[in-house]
Amino acid sequence: MLSNKQIAKSPRATYGQILVELGKENPNIVVIDADLSCSTQTKQFADVFPERFFNVGVAEQDAICTAAGLSTCGKIAFVSTFAMFATGRAWDQVRNTVCYPKFNVKIVATHGGVTVGEDGASHQALEDVSLMRSIPNMMVFVPSDCTELKAILKFSAEYHGPVYIRVPRSSMPEIFDENNYKFENKAKIISEGTDITLISNGETLIEAIKAKEMLSEKNISAEVINCPVIKPLDNKTIIQSAKKTKKVVTIENHSIIGGLGSAISECLSENYPVLLKRIGTNDVFGQSGEASELMVKYGLTAITIFEKSIELMGNNS
Repeated sequence: MLSNKQIAKSPRATYGQILVELGKENPNIVVIDADLSCSTQTKQFADVFPERFFNVGVAEQDAICTAAGLSTCGKIAFVSTFAMFATGRAWDQVRNTVCYPKFNVKIVATHGGVTVGEDGASHQALEDVSLMRSIPNMMVFVPSDCTELKAILKFSAEYHGPVYIRVPRSSMPEIFDENNYKFENKAKIISEGTDITLISNGETLIEAIKAKEMLSEKNISAEVINCPVIKPLDNKTIIQSAKKTKKVVTIENHSIIGGLGSAISECLSENYPVLLKRIGTNDVFGQSGEASELMVKYGLTAITIFEKSIELMGNNS
């Protein structure tokens, strides 16, 4: 299942490519963008299917409402802009115009997390997953590489109803072997362990995998779970792992409030309480800087996961 290549690929470019593939397969697929088609890479679809592409300009609320309207005419509407604007500026339209009537709209938002980099806090969506998972009828995905993104996009095109997919700005290493990867709409144990469970998604999954290797040098066996589906959450897989290890660390390029860490905390506190540490941005805004430097600053790298895991192990002694 795991890839040995570790080649970094652009998820935004992958998104544009898959949109074109889906558009060739299904004439009902339409794409709406808010004047960011080069950044979101929906331009690839626009170049091939100009009659099915709609640029509404810098008007994110209109983009969501246009997508909702097109969905009522039998269209499968993919709408894209930066995650900050799709979930923050247009939250009311997402809630009331898309999710309340359960329209067939797919929001694929790019530039999520601190890895937006130099654009700074105003453009770094650290609350988008929290905002989207709080709305009824919405499915929420955070793919961990381009192979997984492809599969989630294809699943979303076939699923009837609202979907939110978060795509980062930066390139991502290929974690999964595309020849063997199968998307099953749930969490997946990608490396078994017995002492502690590391749960992650998106850009931080590779860091969790690296942290497992570091922990193994200390004779600590870490189980790594990829959790690309935040809503609906795969409670079964998470609870089973927690029962085995009794200790859980969540890692995400998002605020620890309302995102993956919160979802896991809610699941375990109600079903099987264990020691748990959430790693993410700690109720703060981001800032301008190199993406790699910001990952270090906000503790989203393997070394921090390793250190926090050691601390959690110590708390159980």
